[in-house]
Amino acid sequence: MGVVRKIIAWLCVAVFCLLSFVLYLARPFNPDNNRLLAWVIARFCRRVLGMERPLYGAENMPKDRPTVIVANHQENDDLLIVGDLLPPRTVAVGKSALLWIPFFGQVFWLGDNIILNRSQSHKAVAAMKATSDAINKDRKSIWVFAEGTRSRGRGLGRFKKGAFHMAIAAGAPITMVCVADYHGKTQGWLGRRKPVPVRILPPIETQGLTNADIPELMARCHQQMAEAIAGLAETPGTA
Repeated sequence: MGVVRKIIAWLCVAVFCLLSFVLYLARPFNPDNNRLLAWVIARFCRRVLGMERPLYGAENMPKDRPTVIVANHQENDDLLIVGDLLPPRTVAVGKSALLWIPFFGQVFWLGDNIILNRSQSHKAVAAMKATSDAINKDRKSIWVFAEGTRSRGRGLGRFKKGAFHMAIAAGAPITMVCVADYHGKTQGWLGRRKPVPVRILPPIETQGLTNADIPELMARCHQQMAEAIAGLAETPGTA
């Protein structure tokens, strides 16, 4: 039953992306399109999956200023878990391969999201540095999966530097979104997903930092996120 729920949920994602073309074409490259679509997808599809998403630290997500959001990346299902957490005017960083996904890839492009070819790491870092203009001039927040690839529930992987270059170049705070390890486990004969708790950590300011501070900043963020994820594993109902 859990597999059926997941299939239905992702069919709904495709349908929502297709229907959202009207909004994206009416307001092309408007970053708030992303927030509206992700909110609908996450809220609706969690109901389909029968999944609860306990949220801690919601007050830590900046709403009145741009931020670089760093989250851990486990599965494609992350969209269904954290999609409704995007603050206003948020764009995401994604791999160029996303553009080939029917419906989703097209709205991802029309949402003015940042598309990188991660096989060319130097160009990827340069592109993320350039997004400091988007943060400062366009007042956009940026959502980044800092590991650069899915961990598939094997713990927090090593971070790539791009998000931290970007935050320091813009002088924007880093806000960390920590999702508990999950493996798509279900409970009961109805196949409902087990709860997946999320914790948002207080922002780390980057004003006054330089590129020389990036290794220490990355290590500090990684440690805080790893500790938060480990703590979420002890949340009742998630074992």
